[in-house]
Amino acid sequence: MNFEKGFNLYKEGKFEEALECFNQLIEKESGKTELHLYRGRILSRLGKGDAALEDFDLLVQIEPYNTDYISDRGVVLHLLGRNQEALAEFDRAANLDPNNPYRYSSRAFFKDRIGDLAGAIEDYDKAIELDPEDAVAHNNKGLVEEKMGYREMAKKSFSKADDLVGYKPESKRPELPPIGTSSKKAETPVQLLKATEDRKLNVDHFWKTFLSVFTDKGSRKEFMSFVKGLFSGNKPKNS
Repeated sequence: MNFEKGFNLYKEGKFEEALECFNQLIEKESGKTELHLYRGRILSRLGKGDAALEDFDLLVQIEPYNTDYISDRGVVLHLLGRNQEALAEFDRAANLDPNNPYRYSSRAFFKDRIGDLAGAIEDYDKAIELDPEDAVAHNNKGLVEEKMGYREMAKKSFSKADDLVGYKPESKRPELPPIGTSSKKAETPVQLLKATEDRKLNVDHFWKTFLSVFTDKGSRKEFMSFVKGLFSGNKPKNS
């Protein structure tokens, strides 16, 4: 067993086999961060949140200022329904990395999920201030504005997103996919998420939703690499 084999199993969606591989690797090299990182992510995909949290607790103990580990831990806490603790982790990541627009986009996504729509708008505004060309932030801000009944503001946000990705619908704006699915169009490099009132999501849907919400930016390093790897075939950079 080696890291490459475990990661490839994970990338192929063979989570049980990948977990067995990483368990064996950790028995030999406990405390090696990349092993615990991917085991934690595998456990979260299997719905074993409490076990996943143990790995992320260890990672944050080893590297207390690693904002990627902190954000991952926040996601697991959210999946466990521990939203106050999750918010504290997203806040901590943003405070440690205040010039990274992704920190605000990820916290905005979380706030939207828990119903803090005003807070989500505030965070999307900050993300857009830091990266005005982030089409996904503009689009998702529009989705929150729609939920709040701000239809004209939402139209402006959607229009800005369309301009940035170079896609202009010829007539009525097409239906966007519901939570848990994704829609790929040849005209646009990003995937968009449909607003929904249903906040019940399972772990697999959560990760697929996260993938559809955020584009691949250079600043969005390790936090998204394991999700992207499932679909893109890209390998992570070992520590």
